[in-house]
Amino acid sequence: MRRVSLNARLAQDAEATAELYVVLFEINHPQLTQPIRLSTDNTERLSDDPLYYGTRSTWRGANPVTEPFLWVVASTVLPSDQEDAPASATLILENLDADMARLVRSFVDIATIHMAVVLASSPNLIELEYTDLEIISAEIDAGEIKLSITREEIENEYFPGGRMSRDGFPGLYL
Repeated sequence: MRRVSLNARLAQDAEATAELYVVLFEINHPQLTQPIRLSTDNTERLSDDPLYYGTRSTWRGANPVTEPFLWVVASTVLPSDQEDAPASATLILENLDADMARLVRSFVDIATIHMAVVLASSPNLIELEYTDLEIISAEIDAGEIKLSITREEIENEYFPGGRMSRDGFPGLYL
């Protein structure tokens, strides 16, 4: 069972609410000097020159003063239920700056992405969290960047895991 805060439950059950769900992203890669932190909400103006907005949160050890989550326009395509298709989702970021595409093209191996759902009014309280997902591909055009995200492939694990033999499971054979 998943734990949900009282504020989130009240917002879900209310006929109308001012509460807003926010998704925080942290992207890690060995070639990055620091993680990329992104937010789907422009909670607060972080700078006037250049003008940018973001969310301040302590999620994953971020310092809210010096390491805010920068606002980005994002949408998603949820994973399909098809049996023969990989369990992957697509995160679509609006390509608002040429540096975004340059950064995505700067490495060819897999990056790790972590996601958390919070309320805008309480960005330090995690309502839902997905960690250690992998960015397996990126499609870039003039308007958007599509990142394909998947989990570790548990389907490739060996089955059965072990044989029920006297050597492998001696407690069964007394």
